[in-house]
Amino acid sequence: MWQRNQTSLADFILEGLFDDSLTHLFLFSLIMVVFLIAVSGNTLTILLICADPQLHTPMYFLLSQLSLMDLMHVSTTIPKMATNYLSGKKSITFVGCATQHFLYLCVGGAECLLLALMSYDRYVAICHPLRYTVLMNRRVGLMMAVVSWLGASINSLIYTAMLMQYPFCGPRNIRHFYCEFPAVVKLVCGDITVYENTVFISSVLLLLLPIFLVSTSYAFILHSVIQMRSAGSKRNAFATCSSHFTVVSLWFGACMFSYMRPRSRRTPLQDKVGSVFYSIITPTLNPLIYTLRNKDVAKALRRVLGRDVITQRQQLQLS
Repeated sequence: MWQRNQTSLADFILEGLFDDSLTHLFLFSLIMVVFLIAVSGNTLTILLICADPQLHTPMYFLLSQLSLMDLMHVSTTIPKMATNYLSGKKSITFVGCATQHFLYLCVGGAECLLLALMSYDRYVAICHPLRYTVLMNRRVGLMMAVVSWLGASINSLIYTAMLMQYPFCGPRNIRHFYCEFPAVVKLVCGDITVYENTVFISSVLLLLLPIFLVSTSYAFILHSVIQMRSAGSKRNAFATCSSHFTVVSLWFGACMFSYMRPRSRRTPLQDKVGSVFYSIITPTLNPLIYTLRNKDVAKALRRVLGRDVITQRQQLQLS
């Protein structure tokens, strides 16, 4: 029994994304640049929403939570991948793998739920604008964030506890650059029927149900927009929803590609490409999409920068 426990707690080997070739060195450098852009963009979005009082609304509070999730997502996977590549080591401890597995599933699940709830915010803004402050107040926004984080945390904890208690056989080579559950499951020796049933139920609750809620919200939004008589009102409605719809399409599209394809059609390379897209590219694009297409955020950035310039001038005059 003790020997089995010792074996279960042995380190895993992450194959990673790159080898020592010059081409892969260039790709690694490119990913690190994208990682820095993702960290900078999401951190700036969070600080900007906290610093500007005019952005203290439910919609921007939810946007700050989305940026926090994206920031945590890239921070969970990329630093370990970079450390292994630069050091030449490929190992990750059992506890480290379990922690990484829990964090990336928690953040990913929370983002699925949050994006679905954010579509309700857009639905209220377009279909019931006069009742927006009543239907979407700060308390509702806070409850949405709590539900997203709590629901995803419980789901991820169940996933991780179930998967990590199985025995792992043979060489512990994870054909991925982090401990993603499909890659880890392949190392399990034993009956995983209960785990697979749990994964199926979780996929319905955290992927298919949010997609259904988003689709329903946008169906009502589209119906309301079609009934608008003013061309300007239609443009404003589309502008209001375009950023969220773009982010939703990128995120759920990447998740469906990664987790809803048949096993017979999955290859390690395709899994890695899909994971790179939703764990690196999407968190990088989200703040850019919301910042570049959102006038309120752009104005808030100018206001904050303007205040900093004025403060610096005043300090120079006093000195």
